[in-house]
Amino acid sequence: MIVELRFDDQRPRRWMRHLIALLGSAERALQIVWVRTDASRPAGLESLLEIERMLLRRGRSCGADADPALKSEGRLPLQKADIVVDFTAVPRDPSHSARLYLRPLFNGAAGEDAALAAIVGGDLPMIEICDEVSGSIVWSGQPSAEIADGLGGALDTVMARTGTLLTGVIESGPRQSTARRSIPTGGIRSPAPYVLRSLASCCVKRIYRLCCYSPHWRIGWRHTDDAGIWNSGDLSGPGWRAVPSPANRFYADPFPITWKGRTFVFVEELDHHVGKGTIAAIEFGDHGPIGKAIPVLEEPWHLSYPFLIVHDDELWMIPESSVTHDVTIYKCVRFPDRWERHATLLSGVELADATIVQHDGRHYMFGATRDGAGGYSDTLSIYHADDLFGRWTPHAQRPALVDRASTRPAGHFVRRNGRLWRPVQDCTHGYGGALGLAEITALSPTEFAQTVHHTIAPGPRWPGRKLHTLNRCGRLELIDGTIIQPKIEALRLPDKLGDPAEARGS
Repeated sequence: MIVELRFDDQRPRRWMRHLIALLGSAERALQIVWVRTDASRPAGLESLLEIERMLLRRGRSCGADADPALKSEGRLPLQKADIVVDFTAVPRDPSHSARLYLRPLFNGAAGEDAALAAIVGGDLPMIEICDEVSGSIVWSGQPSAEIADGLGGALDTVMARTGTLLTGVIESGPRQSTARRSIPTGGIRSPAPYVLRSLASCCVKRIYRLCCYSPHWRIGWRHTDDAGIWNSGDLSGPGWRAVPSPANRFYADPFPITWKGRTFVFVEELDHHVGKGTIAAIEFGDHGPIGKAIPVLEEPWHLSYPFLIVHDDELWMIPESSVTHDVTIYKCVRFPDRWERHATLLSGVELADATIVQHDGRHYMFGATRDGAGGYSDTLSIYHADDLFGRWTPHAQRPALVDRASTRPAGHFVRRNGRLWRPVQDCTHGYGGALGLAEITALSPTEFAQTVHHTIAPGPRWPGRKLHTLNRCGRLELIDGTIIQPKIEALRLPDKLGDPAEARGS
């Protein structure tokens, strides 16, 4: 198969190298065509991107950097292409014989300027892949912005996830077939004010991090006799209490379990002075936490999201360790504090927050994946196996979803009235900004679909800026979120959620 990539002759950029590496394979030969366009660059764009590189990223490169050497690197001589991917806004030649002519659209318009216009307008665009042979949108998604610092970081993020969508269409086929929208296109506003705001925001964030531990997560808990959040779709009901933690440490990602007659909540524990997560366990009784957190698992790398699963009458844990590019399962050999590495379920994949469910006789693993660039929370990959220990096979839809609002797992799957649900992170306004409650409406080795019925954000009942985990064990329900935590003790405000009287009165 020959895939032809068509790029704007005036704008060779580093993100194109990532796309070339992503789309190239033994089964696909790539050829590159540099298209001369009439579009003029936004005034001062390259200078502004260079200012960002020096001041915002301290000299570090990103995908938006100019890469003129790319134009001189040869590819296949022009041949008849099976698939064309056109990143320009130049109209397609109607006589072109490719079976798929894919053009990325950004908020409905083509070309880099359309992506920049959306970014300068205040948000990352909706990305649509249009097949101009059929005239249909064949897949779409919206990227998350964890690494989208400044104009360059945002453009890099958008183009990285555009590559993810294109790879999905080419390898797994079209996911949808909807008519292309007719949207009037306007010019891009000057990017200078956006860049200045980004630099100012970066300065504010750096000052904040000098004064406060950031991010500083905390865990909320309550006992409730009904179905809690899964029943109400909000945070109403009994008041939430905060699990106390040392000032320079946080607890997050709570996973509770009752095992051998005792209830423990397994958490990520992070010492701000070290900056690396470990797994700890906090015992709970009828009136809340009992004693201090117990260290249970540490590796040379960061660990978080201690997903727990019972299999063959044994307790197992799959902590998040995406930095190692593998998914490892640990066996509990002494509850709660001794765990041994048992097996590697997946290797060579950057998968975060692995969450497993049994459905129709098979095991399914959900996780947020990243193909080397872009955000960390917008791409859902699913694997399936007939046994917990594998062999794990990629789902036919690879990836299953690209959506910042409903991709990243946020806790255990739940069955309610015969239907399968999962909590998801809504990262529309930043990583872990809110929770979504999603019903799985189709799940098989070849199909996946979900519908988000409720979105829950922090508020008076759970003050703070984020809400990104939901789990339950019996009457014990747990969530987490972030608060402002000054490094100077005199500046810290009392935590009302740590006061039993306050919690009872809410």
